[in-house]
Amino acid sequence: MRSSWYNKLVLIVGPRPRVHWLLVCLVSALVLIALLGSSSSNAFDSVTASARPDIYSNYRRLKEQAVSDYLELKNLGANRLKDFDLCGREKENYVPCYNVSANLLVGFKDGEEFDRHCEVSRDQQYCLVRPPKDYKIPLTWPSGRDVIWSGNVKLSKDQFLSSGSMTKRLMLLEENQISFHSDDEMIDGVKDYSHQIAEMIGLGSDSEFREAGVRNVLDIGCGFGSFGAHLLSLKLMAICMAAYESTGSQVQLALERGLPAIIGNFISRQLPVPSLSYDMVHCTQCGIFWDDKGGMFLIEVDRVLKPGGYFVLTSPRSRQRASKGKIPTPFEEFTQKLCWNLVAQQEETFIWQKTTDSRCYVSSRQGTFPLCDGEDSLPYYKPLAQCVSGTISKRWIPIQNRSSGSLSSAELIIHGINPEDFSEDLDFWRSTLRNYWSLLSPLIFSDHPKRPGDEDPMPPYNMVRNVMDMSAHYGGLNTALLEAKKSVWVMNVVPLGERNTLPVILDQGFAGVLHDWYDFSSHLAFSYCVFLK
Repeated sequence: MRSSWYNKLVLIVGPRPRVHWLLVCLVSALVLIALLGSSSSNAFDSVTASARPDIYSNYRRLKEQAVSDYLELKNLGANRLKDFDLCGREKENYVPCYNVSANLLVGFKDGEEFDRHCEVSRDQQYCLVRPPKDYKIPLTWPSGRDVIWSGNVKLSKDQFLSSGSMTKRLMLLEENQISFHSDDEMIDGVKDYSHQIAEMIGLGSDSEFREAGVRNVLDIGCGFGSFGAHLLSLKLMAICMAAYESTGSQVQLALERGLPAIIGNFISRQLPVPSLSYDMVHCTQCGIFWDDKGGMFLIEVDRVLKPGGYFVLTSPRSRQRASKGKIPTPFEEFTQKLCWNLVAQQEETFIWQKTTDSRCYVSSRQGTFPLCDGEDSLPYYKPLAQCVSGTISKRWIPIQNRSSGSLSSAELIIHGINPEDFSEDLDFWRSTLRNYWSLLSPLIFSDHPKRPGDEDPMPPYNMVRNVMDMSAHYGGLNTALLEAKKSVWVMNVVPLGERNTLPVILDQGFAGVLHDWYDFSSHLAFSYCVFLK
């Protein structure tokens, strides 16, 4: 029987954490270890006892053995462990560190009440967050990318009807499903829009993005992930990032579609990624006044953009358009101070390119923003800065000069990584992935009919649509999944306290984030099972 918890993985920066599934995953891992280590296991004895095993029957025996082992483990720990109660329905959309009411009570205002404040919203109540009342197993990928169950997300028909015309063009709300139009979504259609951006930066089509050095994209205020879904089809990693919302969350809808998404905003804190992380930052009507706070929001975009990277802005706001007169707008003044070049403009779409010359920032003629002191420190939700960083980093390499495939030995050395260690790590994960896939197959793909004499059924390439790697190291598991042509993306988590390898993960074009696993007030939550390490 297929389980949605193996089919869908969600970062806890999502709006509906389900910590109890992490416990289920831990127990499952122990059960699998017990199965592998038991030489007297009935399930594995039956496999070796017959030259022509009945896989369909063996799958059933394996599941029965797993249940037996689970009950045995539960009885062994009955005197030491206490069962967690279910949280109340009011916590269905609970997200650690995001509590607007508590933030308002302590005095946060001017938008900061919607920001992340773990020191305010620490909640020591230990309970299991419930799934939505009418939750259904998501459709198999890739069908689940374009059609989701409306009961799985907090979006009512009234909310849909009261939303803007853009939202209505993005999706169709039916009786119990939400359908996303994959060919006619935004502007003149998402494909046309993507092609327009490619042409504006001098490419023949959007299929040439990777050749131009664009491998990963940060999509701010991503709507429901339609632009990112198209970029994924082009083999680009697009991360949907949107602000916290208690209902109708953009992040929640994108994750339910199986697309990469995290909660994040431009209010008062830096994003939890290092400098020089993304090849393109994209914003379509994302609701941010970019020239507020003395240009600090644009400075943050500059921080995460790689040299030669692009900032794409599509907005009808006149305050964000290029000025038609001789007096530049504050927005234009800020982009000039950041050494950005306006490469193209078509109607409401503007594209700036970050400079590839780090010396531009110290030129007195430019009147640029000041440089930050020293190397870029660990950017884990630090306050926004009003200085430019990353200019003295060894990773200051224009995206057009980077290798199009895997990282070269020279690029690994820049990261302080021995190429041989990197290769050994990848070999390990290639082997481990084969073991993972074979162990997951009978659990997820157990209803495959098999007649005697048939070859063992191969698990479907799409039986898992996303994975959270809780300690990603160099991103070897991500690479192994890509090489094996699995229809899956990985959220690579680099824990605080370990070596910060997130730069090398992002430089490979993967998705990644820093996280403190030991701070229980800011845990990452899941609505899908994970590969444990």
